[in-house]
Amino acid sequence: MTGLPALDDPVPCASATAMSEPWSAKGFSSFSRYATRVRRRYADHLLLLPKGMPTREALQSCYAALQKKHDKAGDVATNLRITRAAVMERLITLDCDQAASLAQVTACMTELAEWSLGLALQEVQDQLQALHGAPLGEQGQASAFWIVGMGKLGARELNVSSDIDLIFVYSHEGQTAGIDAQQRGSISNHEYFQKLVRSVCQLLADVSEHGFVFRIDLALRPHGNSGPSAVSLAALEDYFVAQGREWERFAWLKSRVVACTGDISAAKALHEVVNPFVYRRYLDYGVFEALRQLHGQIRDHASRRAAGRPERANDVKLSRGGIRELEFIVQLLQVVRGGQFPELCTRPTLSALQRVAAAGLMPAETAQALARAYEFLRRTEHRIQYLDDQQTHLLPTNDEDCAWLSRSMGYSDCCGFLSALDDHRELIAGEFDKLLGQGQSQNGSCKGCGGSASSEPGDAVAQLLIGLPDALKARVQQWQEHPRIQSLKDESRQRLVRLVQRMAQWLREGTVSETAALRFADWLEPLLRREAYLALLLERPAVHERLLRVLGAARWPQRYLMQHPGVIDELASESILAERLDAAQFAQELAQRRAALQGSGQSDEESLMALLRRAQQAELFRILVRDLEGRITVEQVADDLSALADTILRVSVQWAWEFIKERHLEQPRIAIIGYGKLGGKELGYGSDLDIVCLYDDAHGDAGALYAKLIRKLISWLSTKTAQGDLYDIDTALRPNGNAGLLVTSMAAFEDYQTQRGSNAAWTWEHQAMTRARCVVAAPDLAARFEAVRHAVLMARRDQAALKTEILAMRERVMRAHRMPSDRFDVKHSAGGMVDVEFAVQYLVLAHAAQHPSLMPDVGNIALLQMAQSEGLLPGAVGSAAASAYRELRRAQHLARLDEQNPQVALDALHNEQSAVKALWKAVFGV
Repeated sequence: MTGLPALDDPVPCASATAMSEPWSAKGFSSFSRYATRVRRRYADHLLLLPKGMPTREALQSCYAALQKKHDKAGDVATNLRITRAAVMERLITLDCDQAASLAQVTACMTELAEWSLGLALQEVQDQLQALHGAPLGEQGQASAFWIVGMGKLGARELNVSSDIDLIFVYSHEGQTAGIDAQQRGSISNHEYFQKLVRSVCQLLADVSEHGFVFRIDLALRPHGNSGPSAVSLAALEDYFVAQGREWERFAWLKSRVVACTGDISAAKALHEVVNPFVYRRYLDYGVFEALRQLHGQIRDHASRRAAGRPERANDVKLSRGGIRELEFIVQLLQVVRGGQFPELCTRPTLSALQRVAAAGLMPAETAQALARAYEFLRRTEHRIQYLDDQQTHLLPTNDEDCAWLSRSMGYSDCCGFLSALDDHRELIAGEFDKLLGQGQSQNGSCKGCGGSASSEPGDAVAQLLIGLPDALKARVQQWQEHPRIQSLKDESRQRLVRLVQRMAQWLREGTVSETAALRFADWLEPLLRREAYLALLLERPAVHERLLRVLGAARWPQRYLMQHPGVIDELASESILAERLDAAQFAQELAQRRAALQGSGQSDEESLMALLRRAQQAELFRILVRDLEGRITVEQVADDLSALADTILRVSVQWAWEFIKERHLEQPRIAIIGYGKLGGKELGYGSDLDIVCLYDDAHGDAGALYAKLIRKLISWLSTKTAQGDLYDIDTALRPNGNAGLLVTSMAAFEDYQTQRGSNAAWTWEHQAMTRARCVVAAPDLAARFEAVRHAVLMARRDQAALKTEILAMRERVMRAHRMPSDRFDVKHSAGGMVDVEFAVQYLVLAHAAQHPSLMPDVGNIALLQMAQSEGLLPGAVGSAAASAYRELRRAQHLARLDEQNPQVALDALHNEQSAVKALWKAVFGV
């Protein structure tokens, strides 16, 4: 056996017991050649590092003891190298012999790197400022200096023999102050910081008889190895705007200031430059092709390195299914959506996997499997590097090394280890190919499409016109001189051509309608400057096709998508049609996304309002798609829209309460009562929310406090931000209407609703109570409201007087909604929905005392059926009216979806009109 074979070769197995294993009795760490050398040379020095997992305090203690021991306070380089050797020996022992976790090992290595950089920076800065003075900006302000850790250092997941990728940035151009009043020794900040970088790198990376502290790689800086070693913040920003490449966004995703001069808070200016470069404001599918190219280059490079050397195929980092591909999977999902969903913006890979899964971008079981694969590969990587402290990711080719690696990973022989390695790598490679492979086949020419677009805008549009139907051709021809088309990059223009050509092909095949294609052109035109949408649709043909079906179904979806184009990403979900809204799960996801925002330091009101809007818009769109595809009924649409509104209200009340500085309780003592469509769970798209707000709190300023909360709640829900609004709020149904208080005490509400006389509630307010329900409240407050509602509905009434009042109210509504004599309005005309609603309200108010089954707020259809079963309606009048009401709601729903007036010809819906009129006669006798 000659070591671990290439993955494509047959795997020879050898029993671990057949090999000589002297290390099995001494501990796995004894096999590390590097640990053996350290123990032999630095036996006394190792005792200077305090026991246990090294912390920053332990590092400082060891370093200080070395300074004292050597009596060479100035020999910083030597003592840093010995400290590093002691830490490495300790980690090998703790990891291999005592099962330290991956997180502990990587955190310790990160701590070592940050501490070493900070100490080196201070040492060099003191020396340079003694020669040149402090660096100052042009206005005389101090020029800050930041050491930016990239990759695993930035993510606090540094491996044991890794180099550290660094970028050095300073805040201001200018001159150093010099060493005296005559400014002797003064040099430009540019020259000063180049000297500083050079000295820091030499102090840490130069190899001496004691080795090195860290290898340093500066290749990720602007302009790579041809650029200056330190760059000003202004130059960095200019570089991002003018020359920043897509792959650099992935590199900067994990960036973090790991050492600096002055106050770390000044690094906020650097964050404000980097963050918009990494995370774009809109969904950014343009990075798919960039990542494909980057990954192709990496694989090509790995293949060239492996030519004639099969062991190179066993690179646990760069080979197929390696660490790099797993990191790419996570980073791609972050970069695409991080601008819109800041809760995804986190550096560590394992943390990012959790957030990606919590956001629904990856099944939880897949994320867990990838996390296990990541830990396996990283632990394998560490053991490879423990052998000789070499920066390598290749599995060993020596038999004993192979046996040791397998056993130290918990396997009895190489076969078991290789089998597990194969499984993990196949999982990663499969997920990677699935993610990037979605757009590969169609990124070339589609069947029947031209190969590529002309670089000239006019020629590109002319190419689009080939084979289009006349109406669509006329619409697309308007783009000939359109400034948005003129300003498109060649790459985006080519994407547009392929998109329209693909759509034309679907038109010819009958897959989509011409109406859908025309609406798509109308929808796309304002978005052409957001080139990411072209990339998204080209990458996802299934999304493109579903989008066309949604646009072709009705006008309201088109308007909604023009207001919130980002929601089209929801169309990529395979589960969108099969699932229904799970309110509890939705609330849990909101809580998780808020926690992620807090972890990113973005938990202000504006960020939370944006989170709520994005989440609500995505969920509403999912409901809309199921509706348009016929997967759910009108009643189910209303149920889901109502459950969505309920959840947003509950979450918003709690979150808004936390921003009331004067709050005196952890939970607000408030109840929000839903009326009308919200109360009856009959919300439609775009419905406003009718609410009444009650409180029960003995605090002296409770009224003012809860009024402040409700004003904030209304602001959170109805303010139009960059993400739009959530709901319009109507509080006119509160006691005394718009003249009344915004919030009412529960006691006052009880008195108002249940008393008689001049100050009593009006009949129409009791009608409204038939459809009222508690949406937000503590259990005891909800019970008190239900008791009030019960008292109101169970009160005995003069039925003749009640009938007169309700008929008078119906007449006023009729006069307010005059209908054309030759049209039937499905809601307001005689025989329409309002008649059903008034009849049900009368039945509840008049008969609930004798028939308590009418009490629950279960909706008009169920109440009609109950009234019939209680003998309050003759024959099948109730069930016929219920069926009619369902059909009238469906007709209204379809009309509103298409933004049409819900009026039909007089003879349309004839059976439904007759059923409702029969109900009206049975209830009111007229």
